[in-house]
Amino acid sequence: MLEKIVSDIRKALETKSFSGSLKFDCGADGVIVLADGTATTQDRETDCTLRLSTENLTALLKGKLNPMMAMATGKLKLSGNPAVAMGLAKLLG
Repeated sequence: MLEKIVSDIRKALETKSFSGSLKFDCGADGVIVLADGTATTQDRETDCTLRLSTENLTALLKGKLNPMMAMATGKLKLSGNPAVAMGLAKLLG
């Protein structure tokens, strides 16, 4: 499941840039790390970590889940540098 998401993010990174490093932590399903101009499922330390379910990650990336509402309702937890997470909007937009 995560490999498809990683593939889609890599395509977006071909035409858009993302600075910093960010991890989507989907618990038992694994992680997706955006860093150094690519996306991978290899875990590492990052500037910012977003913890959410794979289902909520898919909705977030498709624009069907508002990140602020997700945080307010506990569907998404952020740790680290929030400015890095804000850069995600440019990548998804």
